[in-house]
Amino acid sequence: MIPLAQCRLYTFVDTAYLHGRAPDELARQLCDGGSDIIQLRAKDKSPAEVLRLAGKIHPITEAAGIGLVINDFPTIATQTGAAICHLGQEDFFEAGHTRISEIPGQKDGLKIGLSSHAPDQAQRAIDAGADYIAIGPIYATGTKPTARPVTLEYVKWAAQNVQIPWFAIGGINFETLDLVLAAGAQRICVVSAILNAPKPAEACQKFKDRILSAAPFKP
Repeated sequence: MIPLAQCRLYTFVDTAYLHGRAPDELARQLCDGGSDIIQLRAKDKSPAEVLRLAGKIHPITEAAGIGLVINDFPTIATQTGAAICHLGQEDFFEAGHTRISEIPGQKDGLKIGLSSHAPDQAQRAIDAGADYIAIGPIYATGTKPTARPVTLEYVKWAAQNVQIPWFAIGGINFETLDLVLAAGAQRICVVSAILNAPKPAEACQKFKDRILSAAPFKP
């Protein structure tokens, strides 16, 4: 698996954006397009179905040397051998946890990413021991229609204050990417702009090329 500190493009197999494609085939296209890390997000599926999907996708990401992230389910990450689990604020702090070590169902070595929507949440996530944090949503996004955009000001704050790996997320597309990079982001999550593209692998590569051509990378 590519170390988190070296990951630049974070993509998704989101079951809300399959558009008739098989999840495992989509994962293969994302790997081919240059993804450094891929999250399985299946908000509309049961845990049993998430486990089934993860079992199909993990061999593909593992063969490509790319880390698989399971959204919401540490136990499923453990069962399938995925390297990372991602949790939202409501799944971690609002569930009563204050330290990553308190999460039930995790194996030794499982990395945990946490969402954050403001500087105080980012600091809490860092203090809790998160391996990485997501900064966003930067812009309004259909994946989180009720979430209030945090704007580029939060990106600028993170660039100055966050020392662990962090990824900008939310409404980032080819039109907004340069602004997010200019604000200081070096790691980017992209969902709909890649998954809605007719050729996800090509869209993925276009994002990757632009990210790599930005300011010098500081892991």
